[in-house]
Amino acid sequence: MTVQTLTGERADLLESLGMARYFLKYTVRDLTDEQAAARPTVSELTLGGLIKHVGEIERQWARFVTDGPSAVAMPEDEAGFEAWANGFRMLPGETLASIIARYDEIASETDELIRTWPDLDASHELPPAPWFRPGARRSARRVFTHIIAETAQHAGHADILRESIDGQKSMG
Repeated sequence: MTVQTLTGERADLLESLGMARYFLKYTVRDLTDEQAAARPTVSELTLGGLIKHVGEIERQWARFVTDGPSAVAMPEDEAGFEAWANGFRMLPGETLASIIARYDEIASETDELIRTWPDLDASHELPPAPWFRPGARRSARRVFTHIIAETAQHAGHADILRESIDGQKSMG
């Protein structure tokens, strides 16, 4: 039996996303749930909430590839905005371990989508939002690079939060 190794563009996407995820998760190593839920800066961000947010955004954008713009539509009512805000928080009953486990499930699903989606050029129109030009489209390729960028950006935020908690850094 021959084992086929993924090469080229898809391998590059997976490697880049894997590295960004690694640094995001490495940042929370050895933290307690209380530390992960702490707000060590003037920002509302917490480490647990940040990982939760990155996972949910990744899930939404992956669903955009498969299902179209309704997967990333803006909240339209108070309940939607509250749910969005809770995506940045560790809620009662949530633990850092449960958030990371959910993030790992989402990551596995996204990785499979990157490996198997038939056409990286396939695109959908973006939903209405102040930051999207009306009628703009995103290909699967562009969505996957966006997920990489989003993860890497928030890994940097996480590094600042972690250093504020106990002086630990992801790099350096």
